Amino acid sequence: MAQGSERRTLPHHRMTVADDGAGKARIYLAGFDVFRADALEYGRSLQRLCASLGFEGLYPLDAVAPANLSPGDKATWIYRANVAAIRRADIVMANLGDFRGVGEPDSGTAFELGFAAALGKPIWAYRDDLTALRERVPCIATALGDVCERGYLVEDFGLSVNLMLACAAQIVEGGPLACLRAIADAQGMGMPPSSCRRGGESQIRKASG
Repeated sequence: MAQGSERRTLPHHRMTVADDGAGKARIYLAGFDVFRADALEYGRSLQRLCASLGFEGLYPLDAVAPANLSPGDKATWIYRANVAAIRRADIVMANLGDFRGVGEPDSGTAFELGFAAALGKPIWAYRDDLTALRERVPCIATALGDVCERGYLVEDFGLSVNLMLACAAQIVEGGPLACLRAIADAQGMGMPPSSCRRGGESQIRKASG
């Protein structure tokens, strides 16, 4: 796959908690999994996977909003809790699979990755399918280029997701275990990932598991 050629040497980044020996690196587990019917149980399974590889998983649903809040106040409370968890995290790992439409990850997850990038956090993500966005989104050819069924141009950079996400994260083909193994391997090599790319290049890799 052509995307594999986009892997490049990573710039140096600050050490994580695990790197300096102070304890387990904390990974914020971003993704639309919080909307699953079994969201709590699934979150605990992600945290167990983290623990099995020497990390501490921070799951958005760990924070329980007070029961007496109005819907609007509850939304604000959840937002602040998630932002605080991202600040505490050493690494952010996200499920960037398609959510409510082909080629479109969850918008809340996209915001969390942008926030993590602004903080200079190492960002990792995973998808089952790294096929280029242009090949997955139904579109038709026009004089201006390929457009989707709603009439908007479909970007064609050979990336599996929007370039702002692809260039901010290292994207692993597979599920959360494959991504966690890739993170562990990168730390073991003394090459922690960085969201602050020198050239803004995408970091995409295949991993088994």
